[in-house]
Amino acid sequence: MVAYLKRKTKQFIESKNMYMALVIASFLESIIVPIPLEAVLIPLMQAKREKIWFLAFLATLGCVFGAIIGYGVGYFLFDQFAAQIANWFSDPQQLENVKTQMQEQGFWYVLSVGIIPIPFQIAMLAAGAAKYSLLMFLLATLIARSIRYFGLALLVKLAGNQAEAIFKKYKIPTAIVLTLVVVLIWWVKH
Repeated sequence: MVAYLKRKTKQFIESKNMYMALVIASFLESIIVPIPLEAVLIPLMQAKREKIWFLAFLATLGCVFGAIIGYGVGYFLFDQFAAQIANWFSDPQQLENVKTQMQEQGFWYVLSVGIIPIPFQIAMLAAGAAKYSLLMFLLATLIARSIRYFGLALLVKLAGNQAEAIFKKYKIPTAIVLTLVVVLIWWVKH
């Protein structure tokens, strides 16, 4: 299986449609695919170092497009399909708690969920369901996913071929620190 994934990743990296495929992969990862984009993005960035910042931009762009769709689903369809949607991603009470948090602390909530390894679909649906400001939602999404993907680009730029091992080793501690920074900024603002 590992050899198969490595072969497919190499084919992806050498594909003439790689850029569009990256945008589509990021879009799908943000709305439905539970496989982290980092598994493809880090090797891609390592192979295409001359395009590293452009790749981070494309990954961010695809995610923002996906976030708009997720927000729209929450905004227009949440009331009709609340039970089914809640069961796809979490239990119904958790989604209601998220919706309440969205109404009270929307920007900071989207920002932190966009950085940490929690399914971003929850934040998208909750923002739409709570009728949270689309502009503020998109701003928080853009900042969070830029931190994530441009952070990966910086990691690859600095660590080179060791980036994937470093990412795997420090993924959770980094997410915790970034979340604490967001919470601290939010707390200072209030």
